[in-house]
Amino acid sequence: MDVSTTVWIVTCVVILGLFVFDFFAHVRVPHAPSLKESGTWSAIYIAIAVLFGLFVWWQWGGTFGGEYFAGYVTEKALSVDNLFVFVIIMAKFAVPKEYQQKVLLLGIVMALVLRGLFIAVGAAAINTYSWVFYLFGAFLVYTAVKLIRESDEPVQHEEERESRLERFVKRYLRTSDEYDKDKLFTRRNGKRMATPMLMVLIVIGFTDILFALDSIPAIYGLTQEPYLVFTANAFALMGLRQLYFLLGGLLDRLVYLSYGLSFILAFIGVKLVLHALHENTLPFINGGEHVAVPEISTPVSLSVIVLTLVITTVASLLRSRGASTPEDEKQT
Repeated sequence: MDVSTTVWIVTCVVILGLFVFDFFAHVRVPHAPSLKESGTWSAIYIAIAVLFGLFVWWQWGGTFGGEYFAGYVTEKALSVDNLFVFVIIMAKFAVPKEYQQKVLLLGIVMALVLRGLFIAVGAAAINTYSWVFYLFGAFLVYTAVKLIRESDEPVQHEEERESRLERFVKRYLRTSDEYDKDKLFTRRNGKRMATPMLMVLIVIGFTDILFALDSIPAIYGLTQEPYLVFTANAFALMGLRQLYFLLGGLLDRLVYLSYGLSFILAFIGVKLVLHALHENTLPFINGGEHVAVPEISTPVSLSVIVLTLVITTVASLLRSRGASTPEDEKQT
């Protein structure tokens, strides 16, 4: 896939412009967005992502177009799971609803910058060492198992991580327990202190690193093109702020989402290991020769990912509806 420097620059400028527009149009004036506003802009950003995918398909062919869509769907699914963590963080620090948009947008920008760094490192590693695919595959399988283990008490596990980070930060910063609008620092009794808003951003930034560690190997299992990896991540993150307010309480109903994502990560992990065997250069595996193993095509990957998400979502909603019915009957 031949992507010129000009195309890279134009793409980055457009993405940056969309974030700047989002800030001035929706975030600069603090407010809690309505469902109509959130739904409209979520649909707009998804439409932009789809149109870009069609552009990739037209410009570079169906193979790369399919890889982009597979990466975008995977990253979007992982982003929805990340929203659940954001809900926990907002609740723990009692962030006023009118200021949550700013926190989310800054967190998304931090996530994009961090993922850009990880993408660059991953691309350099892949171009230099083919055996990196073994590491990526093993890490994704490990992450899938870890996600299953923590699916029983996700709130408890997340709050434990946040509490450890909060204690660490408070060792080095004077902090206030009260918000001062959406400011990161305030003055109390003549002393400059960090507000809970800064603490929230630090916690979200730390979780962004953890998210990047999962998402970047996952998408490199679907495409090895840095341009597609970057754009799929960028467009998956766009609209995440609106999706947070749009889904709201629906996140609690996606009870099987962790299982679906675990299966997807494990599936991509196996795909990476098969690819690594096919490209093998390690002397202690088959004498350093390529291993004749079947590889999973992009259409198959995309079908498995979409089907898994559909089954997971439908099963979750059916389970949630069935579980709520007895309670509703008691109330009536």
